[in-house]
Amino acid sequence: MEVVEHRVLTPQGNPGIYGVVRPHCIATGVVPIDDEGRVTLVGQFRFALDQYSWEIPEGGGEKNVEPLVSVQRELLEETGQTARHWLPLMTLHLSNSLTDEVAYGFLAWGLEQGEAQPDDTEMIEVRRVPFAEALEMALDGRITDAIAVTALLKVQVLATAGRLPEDVTRLILGR
Repeated sequence: MEVVEHRVLTPQGNPGIYGVVRPHCIATGVVPIDDEGRVTLVGQFRFALDQYSWEIPEGGGEKNVEPLVSVQRELLEETGQTARHWLPLMTLHLSNSLTDEVAYGFLAWGLEQGEAQPDDTEMIEVRRVPFAEALEMALDGRITDAIAVTALLKVQVLATAGRLPEDVTRLILGR
């Protein structure tokens, strides 16, 4: 990543400096829903925050690689899961006053379990919780990661509005 400083004029016409953090990668995240309506969450220590964080499976990807390819790799690495069905959920700008980083969120279902392949820099705990519990974790602050909170809320809104395939809507809403 690099930090680029720009000499700017403020809206009032005063000179200033504006720094922009430019990551060399994208961010991706996925809400994986199993056949029992459970979401796979990953927990890990986040150095920048100096705290433990529960999240959906997430990771970086190269800008010249399709976000779907990157998020599929992350799901396999962190959880050992692959999915038959994928749906793009959103494109996010995570902190648009500071960085031009872009994040892509997906919904995945039709999961198959394999062996996780975590990076040697990661110590990950994996949990499967009912979708309603994952949503409650986002609402009550146990999940604070921006991609995870946004993706879980978007899945709930789309499912409630009938804007997802019927099979995954049943899993999410428990109907």
